[in-house]
Amino acid sequence: MKIAPHGVTKSIAALTLGIVLASVGSLVAGEFNPDINIGDPAPVYRELPGTDGKQHSLSDLKDKRVVVVAFTCNSCPYAVDYEDRLNQLAQKYAAADSAVAVVAINVNKAEKDALPAMIERAHEKKFTFPYLYDESQQIARDFGASRTPEFFVLNADRKIVYMGAMDDDATGKDIKQHFVAEAIAAALAGKLPETKETVPIGCNVRYERTRRTKR
Repeated sequence: MKIAPHGVTKSIAALTLGIVLASVGSLVAGEFNPDINIGDPAPVYRELPGTDGKQHSLSDLKDKRVVVVAFTCNSCPYAVDYEDRLNQLAQKYAAADSAVAVVAINVNKAEKDALPAMIERAHEKKFTFPYLYDESQQIARDFGASRTPEFFVLNADRKIVYMGAMDDDATGKDIKQHFVAEAIAAALAGKLPETKETVPIGCNVRYERTRRTKR
């Protein structure tokens, strides 16, 4: 039996390791999301306060076949520009007796993004969807959300089938593709959408920085 030269053996080992790492990475990160991928189980939120004065959990929507989770806020101009479109989406797909739910979550901690300001905005804009607040910011971290707004579509098994932008034009003036609406239709049919991931366009989620402790 011939033994490969030491240098060749090292090269093969390095190539094999690279393939394994790439395979593992593809299971945990999407093309544009560093933390989560299409087909992954959706992170679960529990007992988040809403602008309606109630506590909300993902399990409350167990009878829904599709759930749209939108990370948004009051203060980002992009998020504000999408408020009417988000309302329209909920009105079209997420009536009380429909198979679809739309949920918006804010994790920013500035005063203008705090729950009292959210309550005012929800009343002013007549939001037809739950608008929730996570002061811990953990649910946005779990989803790998980086922008406001940023959208995730979950199927009946609560697997992620789409993540990214709502549509292909942040201004709303020349929309040619409605990514979230297409993902909803696909999920209702038990399929994956043709477009599964896009770059989210918006302001940065204002995560609190954790200070390193000296050793």
